[in-house]
Amino acid sequence: MLVGVPREIFPGERRVALVPAVIPNLKKAGLEVIAEAGAGLEAGYPDAEYTAKGATFAANRAEVLAKADIVLQVLCHGSNDRNGGDDLPLLRKGQVLIGFVRPLGEVASLQEIAATGVTSFSVELMPRTTRAQSMDALSSMGTICGYKAVLLAANTLPRLFPMLTTAAGTITPARVLVMGAGVAGLQAIATARRLGAVVSAYDLRPAVKEQVQSLGGRFVELNLEVKDAQDAGGYAKAQDESFYQRQRELLGQVVAQHDVVITTAVVPGKKAPILVTKEMVSAMAPGSVIVDLAAERGGNCELTRIGEKFIDHGVTIIGTINLASTVPYHASQMYARNLTNFLLNMVKDGQLNMDVSDNIVSSTIVTQGGEIVNPRVREFFSLPALVAQT
Repeated sequence: MLVGVPREIFPGERRVALVPAVIPNLKKAGLEVIAEAGAGLEAGYPDAEYTAKGATFAANRAEVLAKADIVLQVLCHGSNDRNGGDDLPLLRKGQVLIGFVRPLGEVASLQEIAATGVTSFSVELMPRTTRAQSMDALSSMGTICGYKAVLLAANTLPRLFPMLTTAAGTITPARVLVMGAGVAGLQAIATARRLGAVVSAYDLRPAVKEQVQSLGGRFVELNLEVKDAQDAGGYAKAQDESFYQRQRELLGQVVAQHDVVITTAVVPGKKAPILVTKEMVSAMAPGSVIVDLAAERGGNCELTRIGEKFIDHGVTIIGTINLASTVPYHASQMYARNLTNFLLNMVKDGQLNMDVSDNIVSSTIVTQGGEIVNPRVREFFSLPALVAQT
């Protein structure tokens, strides 16, 4: 079977779905790789490195998609809401598509993918299990986003992060608050600590307190009663508006005490909850920085502008999206390993064996045979249950 790797077309996207280092593993499993010329160039992987590992090249995108049995992408149609639809006429029935699809975004884009006849898999739906850990692309990209968010904040803040004892006296360390202690948040805590900041973290899930403390952070506890803080997959669950209102009242004093606030709170398929109001921003010291990693989902800060960096009440608010693409070499390396592990889990004797009794397969498959087949996705969009074929 032929694995196709087209160049990413989302504006500014520098990652590539497959890096040269993983090609030998695919070839060992009986798969061949065909890539679009220049597919890995912006990520730091020239064509010659792919060739050296046994990949072949197509002159253009159309040839890759025409020949490939399996297409690997970073941003597929759905997650690529700018020009992802350009690929739809090039996809065909029976082909397999794997990548970020944004399955809980817009049902229309999923229906358009289904109409091509491809069997698509969404890496966002990877179950949070031990066996699937090496395939978890969301966690890989979250790690990079958490790291990069701290660097953006440190580069913007008009203060030093670490405490320094100098001939001119002692400089006090910066105070960083991380809101949301998932993968991105935990990496942000670790990175800010390595830079010497004093770090606090808040999460509505009490279970993450130990993880925050293990990284040297102080866990902020609010007098709030939380019901069903997380779902079966370990993600934070949406709460009602009265909870968020009370949360914001209590968080206001905490936010005002910090020089940097990094927000990471997202709920799958929902608009990001507002954690930092405009009143909180106005109470922060001039020169403070907010990095909103939930910007693409509407933002955790009420003032966030998607994709923009601006100043309000003397506070710099950064709503940059697609941060993982700003570290394309290692982001691509991690993503390629995730995809390779996922693909090899389904390959038997050089052929795909999409066994839906495997939780990894059944959780991530989105479209097949012209239909949206994922039960979770169908329920989310209130689609009727599929009738079992006899």
